[in-house]
This record gives sequence, C-alpha cells and structure tokens, in this order.
Amino acid sequence: MIIVMHGRANPAHIDAVVAKIRAAGLAEHLSRGTERTIIGAVGDERVLSADMFETMPGVERAIRVLKDYRIVSREVKPDNSVVSVRGVQLGGSAIQLIAGPSAIESAAQMQALAARLRHSGVGLLRGGAYKPRTSPYAFQGVGEAGLGYLQQAARSQAMPMVSELLDVRQLDTFLEYDVDVIQIGPRNMQNAELLKEVGRINKPVLLHRGVASTLSEWLMAAEYIAVGGNHNIVFCERGIRSFDTASRHALDISAIPLLKRETHLPVLVDPSHAGGRASLVAPLACAAIAAGADGLLLEVHDNPQQAWCDAEQAITPDALDELLATLRPLATVVGRTL
Repeated sequence: MIIVMHGRANPAHIDAVVAKIRAAGLAEHLSRGTERTIIGAVGDERVLSADMFETMPGVERAIRVLKDYRIVSREVKPDNSVVSVRGVQLGGSAIQLIAGPSAIESAAQMQALAARLRHSGVGLLRGGAYKPRTSPYAFQGVGEAGLGYLQQAARSQAMPMVSELLDVRQLDTFLEYDVDVIQIGPRNMQNAELLKEVGRINKPVLLHRGVASTLSEWLMAAEYIAVGGNHNIVFCERGIRSFDTASRHALDISAIPLLKRETHLPVLVDPSHAGGRASLVAPLACAAIAAGADGLLLEVHDNPQQAWCDAEQAITPDALDELLATLRPLATVVGRTL
C-alpha cells in the first residue's frame, strides 16, 4: 500500500502513519519529495485498508498496490489454469461446449437431446432442475426429479453434467446426484454464504457474472470460492444490463480479454442469455471465440417453440450443427480447436 501525505503534513503526521504500518506487522519505505512525502507499506498489505489511513491527519490518499483478489489472480499464478471435469478440459487448447435445455422437462427429452448433442461433439450436458424466475408465477423447474433425469442422460452418453444451484440447502441434493459442475447464476453471484459453501467442496464451479456487476466484483466473488480451498472455478460472461432493450442483455465482449488478463482461470461465454434471441446466438458466439473465450454455454432444445422456459433464445440441434461448422475455422484462426 502507498500512502501519499499532504504537502502540509508535519513530521508527527508522518510518524503516526509509520507507527500504524509497523503495528500491523509491516515495514515502511519513505520517499521525501519537494512537495510530498510518500510512504510505502512493505509486506502483506491484505491486513491494511485505505480507510485506516485516509482518516488520519496529514494523509491525502492511500492506494492499494495488490488486488483484493489474490488466489484467482495472475499475480499468484501467471500461467493459465485448466479445470478438468471427467476428462473434459476447460481452459485447455480446445474450445469446449456446454449445451442443453434451459429447463429440464422430462427423462425422455433429456435422453434424446443428450444423444444428439454428444453426436454433434458437445462436451458437457446442461439442464436446469431449479429455475430462478423473475415472476413467482412462472415455471420454477421440475425440482429434484430433474437432477435424476439429467444424471441418467449424462451418464448414458459419458458426458459431465452441469446444473444451477439456487440455495445452500440444495447442496446436499446436488452432491447426492453427483452433479459434475455446479453453476452459480447471476442472481447468486454475490451470495457470500453460498459461495463459501461451494468453496468447501471439490466440485468445479461455473460462476456467472451478475447483470450489474463489475469485473472486480465478479473476481472477488470467485475469491470467496477459492479461499475455501476450491480452485476449480470457471467464469461465464452472460451479458450485463443495458439501457437498450433491443436484446435481452448486452454481451460485454471486452470482459473476455480483460478478465483473462487478470485471472488464470477459464472464461466461458453464454450467448443465449446475452442476446435473448436465437438469431443472435451465432454472431455472439463467433465474437466470443474471436475475443478469446475458452468455451460456450448454449441453450439447445429439440423444439424451442414448445420449450417450458426461455423458448425465444434456444436453438435447435440442427442450428447447433450449423454454428459449429462456422466456429471450427474461426477456432483454428485463433489457435484453438473445437
């Protein structure tokens, strides 16, 4: 941490700042200029906060040098991390696809769709058993039975399964059905108690960005998980809230390279939720791959018009195959495989 003193700061003010730094177990480094004195706190600055100094007489401002998020940052691990899920690698040389319906509807639906997605080359099967909805009157998911349908379909095709956890009280049920990747949705991105709990288990976590969250807040949410000991974290950009209603959300393409500069963890993109319309999925997916995304989260339904949830943004398996044909050469251009 760097503490910048006012030009009018006297020696007593400087001594008080130095004393506080030493009391915290750190050493000080003084740089005396013609107009300002700058004091550097040398050591683990996580025990300090800017507020501790900015209220002191003679202090102009205090600036943190290290980021609040440590475990997930590239300062701690410069090389990219790969999260392995039953042999499927997220963050490796291959761009991975996670696909499936927004909401699980039946066992037959999941079995048929899993077989088709596996044939298309999708690596992980997704499906929502519990659905967080804006309206309390909307379909909320089939519940625990859906986890059973998802498990049967995924295991029959040797695919890892992904599903969204809404409440810490559901965690034991998710573990009972051996959900391979626990998805934390945008509504729960800053649910600290939920993040702490998934941080205590050895399951990969797919952490979505909140619709109005900054990159720093998103990274700090991941740090909550990592502090608990679980470093198998994958970020998922799914659009942020905008003043424009032309699309469901605004896909923040700049977040992909910015996030990859800050963290060693994999970064995925969900073009389905970002655009909110099936016609926008392909161009947004292409943009995500071009910007460096490690994979895509796609909503696929065999009959979108009859989908029980998010029908307007789901694509068909045939449309998925067309998208993959477009993405393969693009992946090659950016030095990846699909």
